Amino acid sequence: MTSPLLPVFARAELSFEKGEGPWLYNRDGERYLDFGAGIAVNALGHAHPHLVKTLTEQAAKVWHTSNLFQIPEGERLARRLVENTFADVVFFSNSGAEANEAAIKMARKYHAAGGHPERFRIVTFEGAFHGRTLATIAAGGQAKYIEGFGPKVEGFDQVPFDDMEALKAAIGPETAALMIEPIQGEAGIRSVPNAFLKELRALCDQHGLLLIFDEIQTGVGRTGKLFAYEWTGVTPDIMSVAKGIGGGFPLGACLATAEASKGMTAGTHGTTFGGNPLAMAVGNAVLDVILEPGFLQNVERMGLLLKQRLAELKDRHPGVIAEVRGHGLMMGLRTIVPNTEFIAAARAQKLILIGAGDNVARLLPPLIITEADITEAFDRMDAACLAIEAELNATAQRGAAQ
Repeated sequence: MTSPLLPVFARAELSFEKGEGPWLYNRDGERYLDFGAGIAVNALGHAHPHLVKTLTEQAAKVWHTSNLFQIPEGERLARRLVENTFADVVFFSNSGAEANEAAIKMARKYHAAGGHPERFRIVTFEGAFHGRTLATIAAGGQAKYIEGFGPKVEGFDQVPFDDMEALKAAIGPETAALMIEPIQGEAGIRSVPNAFLKELRALCDQHGLLLIFDEIQTGVGRTGKLFAYEWTGVTPDIMSVAKGIGGGFPLGACLATAEASKGMTAGTHGTTFGGNPLAMAVGNAVLDVILEPGFLQNVERMGLLLKQRLAELKDRHPGVIAEVRGHGLMMGLRTIVPNTEFIAAARAQKLILIGAGDNVARLLPPLIITEADITEAFDRMDAACLAIEAELNATAQRGAAQ
C-alpha cells in the first residue's frame, strides 16, 4: 500500500516500538544499539527517567500559553544557558533551522540598527548544513538542496572550507557576518582547525562583523564540553543550538551577546510555539543531567575511548575503513566501500549509524553510553566489517573464475 506521507525521506524498512537508554526495540522485540541518537538529538538516550518524569508532570499542568505571557521555565532555562556560556540573551525556537533563521536575522538587524542596512550578506563555508528553510539552504549553499526551489535567497556568499585567502576576498562593504559549524556534521565530521576559527574571530573584529557559530549538532555536551567553542579559544557573538538541548523534544535556541542582539527589539521577531512550557521543562531537565558534576568529563572520557576503539577497528579492517574523524561523541568513519554499504552491514548487526557526506558513517551515540556499550558497538562494527570483507572476497573469487 502506498504511504500517505510525502515521499521526501528514504526511510529504512524498520520501525521501533520503545527505547531504553542507548537501546531501541522493534515490534518483534529485537534490540538495536542506537549510535545515531536520532541524528544527535537523544542526548540522554531513550526514556530517560528524569526527562519522562519532568515532561509528564508538566503535561498535567499547562502545555501552551504563547509568548504573550511570561513562561517561568523559559526564564529559568535562558538564565542557565547565559550563566554557562558567553551569551547575555536567548531566543527559543522549535528547531535548528529556526534557530539559524533567528541568528541570520539578528546579524542583519545589528547592522541596520547601527545605521548600515546595506550590510546584510553572510559568508558561509563549503560543506555547511544550516537547515531546510529557503534562507538556510541558501546559507548552506549545497545545490542538491537548493535546486528546484526558485531563485536562491540573496545575501549568502560561500567560500571553500579552510581557505583563508578566499574568505578575505569574499568580505566586502555589504558583509554582515561569518557563519560556521565548528565541526561540519552533514559534510562528514569535518573539524574546523582552531587556528582558522581564531583567524575568523580576528577578521570579524577587524571588519566589524559578527561571528555566528552553528552548534546545532556539536552543542549540549556532544564534544565533551557544553559547547564546542569552549575547546577553540574563540567566542562567537551569536550561536544557534538545537538537537540535544531538548533530549528528543523539539527545541532550538539562538544565544547572543547584548551587543549582537541590540537590534532585536519588541516585534522584530517571534514564534508561536517556541519556548512553550513543555519544551522549557524538558530543556531544564536535560541541563539538570548534563550540568551534573562529572557528567561532561565522562563524555570526554567515553569519547577518547570510542576514538581509540575506532582506530583499532580501522587497523583491523584497512580494506573497509579509511579514516577516523571527530571529537568527543561526534565521530565519523570514512569508509572505502560505500558508506551506505557499511551502515547497512552495521544495521544487520543491529547497530544504528548515520550517513554523512564524503562517504562517512557517523557515530552520534547518546551521551550516557558506557564502556560496555562502546565494546558492544565495536564488536558489532567488527562483525559488519568481516561480513563486508567476506562479500568482497567472494566477488573477487567469482571474477577470477570467469
